[in-house]
Amino acid sequence: MIELLNITKIYKTVSVETKALKNVSFNVKDGEFIAIMGPSGSGKSTLMHILGCLDVPTSGKYLLDGRDVSQLFDDELAEVRKNKIGFVFQSFNLLPRATVIRNVVLPLVYSNVPKIEREKRAKEALFNAGLEESHFNHLSNQLSGGQMQRVAIARALVNNPFLILADEPTGNLDSKTGEIVLEAFQKLNFKQKRTVIIITHEFYVAEHARRIIHIRDGSIIKDEINHHQRIIKL
Repeated sequence: MIELLNITKIYKTVSVETKALKNVSFNVKDGEFIAIMGPSGSGKSTLMHILGCLDVPTSGKYLLDGRDVSQLFDDELAEVRKNKIGFVFQSFNLLPRATVIRNVVLPLVYSNVPKIEREKRAKEALFNAGLEESHFNHLSNQLSGGQMQRVAIARALVNNPFLILADEPTGNLDSKTGEIVLEAFQKLNFKQKRTVIIITHEFYVAEHARRIIHIRDGSIIKDEINHHQRIIKL
């Protein structure tokens, strides 16, 4: 599904050259649940941007679903993101004065999906993300943090992507609410066989994944199966 080969990312200014990633290589199989873990400045966010086709590497090759996306132009990358990748961010990125349903259907509006089909797929995604139907017509700013993140997960699911990328998805949540959100990711992975990659600096988040990739100073220092995966009751 995913193959990264010697990915290097260099940022340059007039006087400084910074290697954010240094010859990063790993594979991701369909249906895996992976945490990419590292401290601030480790390169994990740069890696997420490349995995999510938000940026391209300076050198190396990135194969996504058999296609080399490492040298695509911006409009081609946008098409890949729209059809293959769902994003969940720390800050939710919801429209505060729009309803839950409206927030979730937005990606389908841009894909020219008919209205009836949009609402059907949005409701299905919200159920899969674990949000109660009684909240579907609430404004997003009327929800708790955990509920907002579930809406964000539903929005990531609505285009039926084969890869879900979550960037610090519990960063704005208390630990109890964070567990609820992590439970939603585990259900998506275990029950729907979705491929999930979570970017985090917190070990308690990473330990919910089946595989943990540790990154520091732009390099992978450990890639391990988590034999003590913390399973939330599903």
